[in-house]
Amino acid sequence: MRIVLATRNAGKIAELRRILSGFDVVGLEEFPAIGEVAETGVTFEENALLKAHAVAKGSGLPAVADDSGLCVDVLNGMPGVFSARWAGSHGDDRANLDLLLAQISDVPAGKLSAHFACAAALALPSGEHRVVEGTLPGRLVTTPRGSNGFGYDPIFVPDGDERTTAEMPPEEKDAISHRGRAFRGLAPIVREVLGS
Repeated sequence: MRIVLATRNAGKIAELRRILSGFDVVGLEEFPAIGEVAETGVTFEENALLKAHAVAKGSGLPAVADDSGLCVDVLNGMPGVFSARWAGSHGDDRANLDLLLAQISDVPAGKLSAHFACAAALALPSGEHRVVEGTLPGRLVTTPRGSNGFGYDPIFVPDGDERTTAEMPPEEKDAISHRGRAFRGLAPIVREVLGS
């Protein structure tokens, strides 16, 4: 059975293909008429569902989408759903990181708890849907370290580790990541709903 992942990111598509072996997972490059879906929700779940439903409707196939971000406790869970556009423009990792570091610059190290969160949604053309969430708890450091990963990875240290996620090899980070946890949690639901 064919499933559309609501992304043009080749890395995400490859990851979901590994998790959903037995399904024909394709990305949005197969459906050029489907444009970018505005993430107007105020939760990760809402944004994942917006994207999944739009892609299921536009493709006529089951669709999987996710939304994720960094939630900093001392900032009341922000940047949260605004993680990718925290500094104003979408996807400017350096500006987002610099702004967050400025906002936490006077916070004691022991108060920098945070977690990465991800909601992964499955939507069917019929309108039926399911959502699974994954989290990765940890803390922030104020000096970026590492060159792997992207976004806030250089300042995020998972619980039980001393390395930032940007200092971890990609396969090690994928094994514990919030997105990997959400997708792996969604996999049995996809198999149950779609019968494979």
